[in-house]
Amino acid sequence: MSVPDDRRYAETHEWFLPDGDLVIVGITQFAADELTDITYVDLPETGVKVEAGDLCGEIESVKATAELFCALAGEITEVNATLSDQPELINQDAHGEGWIYKLQPADPEAVDQLMTAKAYQEFIAQ
Repeated sequence: MSVPDDRRYAETHEWFLPDGDLVIVGITQFAADELTDITYVDLPETGVKVEAGDLCGEIESVKATAELFCALAGEITEVNATLSDQPELINQDAHGEGWIYKLQPADPEAVDQLMTAKAYQEFIAQ
């Protein structure tokens, strides 16, 4: 399984990709594969301020419901509205078109404190 090395990862299986002043957030392919067929995504609201560790949505699948956490403090600036009609995009392209939201981080350097791709691969191998 591919773990892109252009982003950082949280133990709760979200990825964080710096994009200018923002950070794009999604769940890893590992998490998408574990959930199997995703049927619904409860997207966070734009304009909401979150603290690191906050719950900011849910992902439902035929197998389970998973909570979506944010490992960074900041403000949600945009959501991937396409997921409302096509939640399966996460299964098909978790690291690309299946992104979930964009965040304006309170501390842009905080993303560097998250796991690297190598560390995340070691984490999921345990």
